[in-house]
Amino acid sequence: MNDNHQPHRTILKTIAWREMLKRGFLPDFSAGALAELDKIQAPVKMPGGSVRDLRDLLWCSIDNDDSLDLDQLTAAEALPDGRVKVLVAIADVDSLVRRGSAIDNHGLHNTSSIYTAAAIFPMLPEKLSTNLTSSILGVTAWRTLWK
Repeated sequence: MNDNHQPHRTILKTIAWREMLKRGFLPDFSAGALAELDKIQAPVKMPGGSVRDLRDLLWCSIDNDDSLDLDQLTAAEALPDGRVKVLVAIADVDSLVRRGSAIDNHGLHNTSSIYTAAAIFPMLPEKLSTNLTSSILGVTAWRTLWK
C-alpha cells in the first residue's frame, strides 16, 4: 500500500481496536497467551501413523485464494455404488492448545476472528492459524457423509 495511506490505515485500526473493546472483544493477546505461544514450536506428531496425508485430493475452501488461515476444507469423492463420500478437514487446534489455557480462553472469549477494513484481529495467534494448525499443512481430520 502507498505510504501516503498509512496514517489513514493506522487511524482506522485504532478505531476498530477501540470498537472491539467497547463491544467486549479482546483485540490483543494477553502476555500469558504470548508466553504459551513461544513454547509451541512444531505440530504434534500423531503416534502410530494414524494421520493420513490427503493432500492429493481436490480440496475446496470458502477462503480467498491467498489465504493461509485454512481451518476448514471439503472434498467429495464418488463411490462405485453411487454414493458420495464428503470429507471435511478441520484445523487440529486442540492438539497444541490445551483447554483452559490463555490461548484457549482468548479464542473462547472472541469465538471468531474479527475482520475490519484496517486490520484482522485473529481468534488464534497467526503462528497457529496460518502455520501449525492450519489445514494447509495437510488434512488430518475428516468426517464421511453420504447421499
